[in-house]
Amino acid sequence: MAHVRVISDSSCDLPEEIARRLDIEIVSLSIRFGDEEFTDRVDLTPAEFWAKCKASKTLPATAAPAPGAFQAAYERAHDDGCDGVIAITLSAALSATHQAAVLASEAVNAKIPVRVIDSKAASIALGLLVLDVAEAAQSGATLDELDELAQRQLSKVGVIAMLDTLEHLVKGGRIGGARALIGQVLAIKPLIELSNGVVAEAGRQRTRAKALAAISAVARTHTPLRRLAVVHGDSSELHNLEALVADIPIEFPLIIADMGPTVGTHGGPGIIGVAWLEA
Repeated sequence: MAHVRVISDSSCDLPEEIARRLDIEIVSLSIRFGDEEFTDRVDLTPAEFWAKCKASKTLPATAAPAPGAFQAAYERAHDDGCDGVIAITLSAALSATHQAAVLASEAVNAKIPVRVIDSKAASIALGLLVLDVAEAAQSGATLDELDELAQRQLSKVGVIAMLDTLEHLVKGGRIGGARALIGQVLAIKPLIELSNGVVAEAGRQRTRAKALAAISAVARTHTPLRRLAVVHGDSSELHNLEALVADIPIEFPLIIADMGPTVGTHGGPGIIGVAWLEA
């Protein structure tokens, strides 16, 4: 039976227990607060990150992993006797992470076959894709089969979220198609989505409650769903959004994910949304 290791990066926001259970190796991005640098998921948890955000006068900055970090992960897979690696990364339009994964794959191609997939997604939307592929890998799917599965599922993944503040997105320069939101009345809660791998505006609502209802309504338009996740960055609205999506039919249990620093740096505290994988 084939044994292919699935590798992703720390922007995927997959809960640790899922990553461990499915032998998903996660290559970390780094986060800087001024002169302090941290390795995502290694020496900075989501809770610690949000606490630092509140205490820090400067916005944090993220940096993609060096190609060497991916190369080391590929070589570990080789040393563990894996037949191949499939690496599924954060949208190439948002980060140099994908490029680092590709460069690393070229360095090990004499040792182990590696396929690198640009998810065109971020946060738990990427995580759901990684989870789906990792479950197939555990069932013994070959590298070619996993590559085909990932390519098929790319168009079935989506995410929509409410920003509680625009400060991080504007200062981080990641606003893309959502630029028109700048200068809007602060009471309005903007919704964002990923479109072709970049951040785009997905509407505006006058209150948090209306924004959450809109998020739930969007998820329903994509049913039937294979997977559904609620993701948030230290949001007080978690239980409210959970309740709104509780009756959406899904094949697998609802996942609750903490948004980590990689995406949270740009989304800001209080961000909350859902990601899905269509059936």
